[in-house]
Amino acid sequence: MERSDENKSALKIQEGISQPPNINPNVFSKGVRRKRKRYTPEEFFEGILEGNRTILSQAITLVESSLPEHYDTAQEIIGKCLPFSAKSIRIGITGIPGAGKSTFIETFGLHITAEGRKLAVLTIDPSSEQTRGSILGDKTRMELLSVHPNAFIRPSPSAGTLGGVARKTRETIILCEAAGFDTIIVETVGVGQSETAVHSMVDFFLLLMIGGAGDDLQGIKRGIMEMADLIAVNKADGSNKLRAEGTRVLLQNALRLFPQKPSHWIPLVQTCSALTDSGILDLWKIIKDYVKVTGESGFFEEHRKQQAVIRMHSTILDYLNSSFYNLDDVKMLLPEMEQKLHDGAITSYNAALKLLEKYFKRCH
Repeated sequence: MERSDENKSALKIQEGISQPPNINPNVFSKGVRRKRKRYTPEEFFEGILEGNRTILSQAITLVESSLPEHYDTAQEIIGKCLPFSAKSIRIGITGIPGAGKSTFIETFGLHITAEGRKLAVLTIDPSSEQTRGSILGDKTRMELLSVHPNAFIRPSPSAGTLGGVARKTRETIILCEAAGFDTIIVETVGVGQSETAVHSMVDFFLLLMIGGAGDDLQGIKRGIMEMADLIAVNKADGSNKLRAEGTRVLLQNALRLFPQKPSHWIPLVQTCSALTDSGILDLWKIIKDYVKVTGESGFFEEHRKQQAVIRMHSTILDYLNSSFYNLDDVKMLLPEMEQKLHDGAITSYNAALKLLEKYFKRCH
């Protein structure tokens, strides 16, 4: 008997299981994509005091925002939190490229949290000058610390500001302290302009180096070493241990040539290895000794008061900068001035004056 045409082929397609759609069919349905709740300044404040990390993160995002409509709300939140801040140890950490800052901060941070302290790590990610985008990958580099219940890691884009310090790092410190974090670490992108800004907002400044830093020492600005309260020579393990010790001696001798610090603290140089957890606990003990000594002398509190004055001037400059560039008249004239500068039709000085005239006329 002849087979029908359908059955002549030796190939037969088996019916399989139907595949699910590539995207959730309900993703655009009502109620699936809920908008983030908008909190009032009072609700932000209460959530921060309760230690709600979701609300804390949202408040930090609001503080970091450059949108004019967010400024007043952010300042109100900061004002409410200010009386509940200033009860922490603020540590600035910088280091030469390749010094292993992320590994160091994780190992160092785990010692701090092991004592029952609450640690906030504010890391500054370098932003692209073209796109203003940043990697914000510090949480992936600090795997153990990022999941610790007593630790909070907040990466922020530098957005091109002052060599790597986020525009609102000072305000972020206030929010974290109000949320109950008693130890704050501020990590900079690297050795550069940012150290002066970080030094103006922390109690203790730690410079991270590596063994064989003779050439690196020449490239480090004298001012950065003068600011350091402690220099840690990292990666002092294995065959690199002897080289790290040589670098420690070299740096300690260099520090003797510097003038006495206002705190009267004598900076130390210690070797350590974040990889093997060698010498890290000793560094934490040195920092606690510093807090005790400067607290008894009155320098710790006086330094905080000086920082408050610096913060005031910084806030004035930040507000004027934001107000100027967000004024509609300035935004309309700015492209024209930039084009004239490009064409060589006007000097930078005169272009700036014309823009400032627009700003002051509108303000009056």
